[in-house]
Amino acid sequence: MIQYDIDSPENLARREHGLEVLSRIDSHQGEAVIDSLADINPALGHHVAAFAFGDMYDRPGLDSRSRQLVTLGVLTALGGCEPQLKVHIGAALNVGLSREEITEALMHSAVYAGFPRALNATFAAREVFADRDAEETV
Repeated sequence: MIQYDIDSPENLARREHGLEVLSRIDSHQGEAVIDSLADINPALGHHVAAFAFGDMYDRPGLDSRSRQLVTLGVLTALGGCEPQLKVHIGAALNVGLSREEITEALMHSAVYAGFPRALNATFAAREVFADRDAEETV
């Protein structure tokens, strides 16, 4: 398999599968991230879709809720990932996590990642929740 040929039939199939998975959990936000890379680094967008969502996210062994909890914890621990964290907080809501479960996971992250990172993640969640509330009232 040639890693650099993102337009081979095999890689196109992987990307399409990844986009289907991404659409199931995140609808338009994830696709917007991939589309935003088209003019500067389409290969990165390809790998996000094909590898992260097609190859990794859709593996058996964890359900979507569990994968999103892991993702929230990791992004919180990394820090500086608030834009990606917002996307995954939205995805967590989409796959059935409640706001309470999300904020509890972020609070739990304070033990391992520190309070500043847990605070930043919680503020990101506040924005996502407010955006959802605004969408529901329209």
